Amino acid sequence: MLGAPRDGDDDAARAQRQDPRGAPIDAPPSSRGLVLACADCLHRGDVDGARRALDALAADAKPRGDATQRLAHHFARALARHVDGSAAPPVGSPPSPSAYLAYNKIAPFLRFAHLTANQAILEAAAAGGARRVHIVDLDAAHGVQWPPLLQAIADRADPAVGPPEVRITGAGPDRDVLLRTGDRLRAFAASLNLPFRFDPLLLPCAAQLAAGVELHPDETLAVNCVLFLHRIGGDDDRLSAFLKWVKSVNPAVVTIAEREASSVAGDGGCPDDELPRRVAAAMDYYAAVFDALEATAPPGSADRLSVEHDVLGQEIAAAVAPGRAGGRSRGFESWASAARAAGLSPRPLSSFAVAQARTLLLLHYPSEGYVTEEAGGVCFLGWQRRPLMSVSSWQ
Repeated sequence: MLGAPRDGDDDAARAQRQDPRGAPIDAPPSSRGLVLACADCLHRGDVDGARRALDALAADAKPRGDATQRLAHHFARALARHVDGSAAPPVGSPPSPSAYLAYNKIAPFLRFAHLTANQAILEAAAAGGARRVHIVDLDAAHGVQWPPLLQAIADRADPAVGPPEVRITGAGPDRDVLLRTGDRLRAFAASLNLPFRFDPLLLPCAAQLAAGVELHPDETLAVNCVLFLHRIGGDDDRLSAFLKWVKSVNPAVVTIAEREASSVAGDGGCPDDELPRRVAAAMDYYAAVFDALEATAPPGSADRLSVEHDVLGQEIAAAVAPGRAGGRSRGFESWASAARAAGLSPRPLSSFAVAQARTLLLLHYPSEGYVTEEAGGVCFLGWQRRPLMSVSSWQ
């Protein structure tokens, strides 16, 4: 059984018992302790103390070491940006196509989210006998989620009437990436003889959605929020406004997939946005992710190094970025509470969707460490006993 994430408060408290040089008072410094001490120094405005903690961390922070050393390396890089006053990578910038594909190859997180969300969309469209399907994808990136869904729609089509028309509004911050994604998806749909349209939507911020999305009353609408909500989750008002907009367009289904990144058990995630708490939450989450990659990818794996540098390293930088760029650390209950407050209702995932997720792990990621679990119509993916991702469906 998957358990609740470990409480990060004890780690933050231990960090606050460090002396200003970043060394624990009564124990040899660990890389985790030094990272948390650095965060605490930055929170208190002690930049010199933060530098000393980073200097002490350098001996243990190695990009090609074991999981603990590699994790320390990426947190040291992220916190060094605070110390130097340099900007973090733009939040929402997609990783390179090669890193994205490598991530799918060695870790199940994206495929788990895409496969489970796609099944919910497929079932919602079939239930309504849809002849026109419109998917609003809030993080289209390279579009890897959609070829399996397009294939499934084409395969299920009634030969007497042909497949339904599918339109995807793909949102993202990079117009060139969106245009290339549209070209690939159009070519794939054409190979299936599937009527298809892709509308790119340049979306620097969620507030522009209402003006940018073209809606037609005869379409079955799906809103796909895979790894999107955390980008606006640092601001409760923005999150509420976005979810109320989603409710207002009357979608047949809303899919939400997010990391289980809460450091405090309960509905509220981190109770505030203080840097030490955000760093403790992120370290707890990514320690499990790095342990999983350590156990499932061979030593010295080029794919793993690419994923950790181009994907996970960017996520860590965003999670601990100054201000609220990386959002609050939340778990499923927090996202569910926000969805219900906006008027959305749960649409439990089917037993087939959950079984399909388990089959994905057995066939493509055969490790005893990965666990899937269904609870209340929601599907969770975890490593050992630590939940790492949830997928839910709403209407």
